[in-house]
Amino acid sequence: MTSQRSLFALRFSCIALTLLGETVRLGRTALHSRTSLVAENLFLRKQLAFYQERNTRSRRLTDSARVCLVLLSRWFDWRSALVVVKPETLIGWHRRAFQLFWGWKSRGGRPRLPKRLQELIAEMVRENPTWGQARVASELALKLGIYVSPRTIRTYWPDDLEPQNKRVSSQRWSTFVQNHARVVLACDFMVAVTARFRVIYVVVLMEVGTRKLVHVNVTAHPTAAWTLQQFREAIPSDHRYRWVIHDRSGIFSRDLDQAVRFLGVQAMRTPIGAPKANAYCERLIGTIRRECLDFLIPLNERHLRSLLREWVTHYNHGRPHLSLGPGIPDPLPEPSRFRHPTRHRLPHGYRVRKKSILGGLHHEYRLDRIAA
Repeated sequence: MTSQRSLFALRFSCIALTLLGETVRLGRTALHSRTSLVAENLFLRKQLAFYQERNTRSRRLTDSARVCLVLLSRWFDWRSALVVVKPETLIGWHRRAFQLFWGWKSRGGRPRLPKRLQELIAEMVRENPTWGQARVASELALKLGIYVSPRTIRTYWPDDLEPQNKRVSSQRWSTFVQNHARVVLACDFMVAVTARFRVIYVVVLMEVGTRKLVHVNVTAHPTAAWTLQQFREAIPSDHRYRWVIHDRSGIFSRDLDQAVRFLGVQAMRTPIGAPKANAYCERLIGTIRRECLDFLIPLNERHLRSLLREWVTHYNHGRPHLSLGPGIPDPLPEPSRFRHPTRHRLPHGYRVRKKSILGGLHHEYRLDRIAA
């Protein structure tokens, strides 16, 4: 689209320059006497008649020549003087020029974003390969106070990159889970493979209502006793939780469920053959893979734990979630976060501060006041 506009602007500039030259030449000709104009006209007609007698084919006219003929035809009876093309062709040129003129005059659409904002969008897209259009729009709205539609983000998407469009499932939890999301925990296991092809198990425990990742830990040998210890570390004594949802894996034994009940939380097993019953936790595991483990190779159990802790901090305190409005599960208090009336411009006296996550795999953007 940009290349087509540039080509159209170049052609329009060439035609405008040619018309300007023809106008100057016409003005100079108008200063001549009537006798000299008639003589020049007969002189040109005689030469044209010579080419007609020899049946010489004329060259293809340029766009500027066509516009000149259309404009000059408005001043006299051109039908007797037209020999290079048919009258229908000249009329067609006039109609085409009329369409182009009113198409240009009635052009509409939203104004383009400022150049600095376009560069910021391209920078976000290139530095965060897993982000999609909605994620970039959420980052701008929540962190910088700039409100841009995801469709507008697609307009300024770099041409050499494809947008990461994430499919969002239309399936929902049962009414019970929706009404009690803030007092429900979801738990599940996932696996990660180290550089030496060792299988490491990762346990995740999340709060369904706020999408906050409550606890993450890794082990090479998961047992019911080890899993119970993770619940003890994740659930504080003054908690508000009432239920924890997990699947029917053998690690979640009945003795573990009974021990969890003493913590003040009732364990709820997902139904048989219903993988979507723990959909929020399954989606979280997919996010961990797409935004962390698919791009990093852990060396050992200790390295994997370190990577996940850094990503969990970003997930809880800096990553926008579309399901929250968009919002952040556990936002940190920042005085620089505010909403200013201008939608597409950075506030005066502030600059964008960037923080690298996981060696540059992700970035967090915030406003920082410029020191006077």
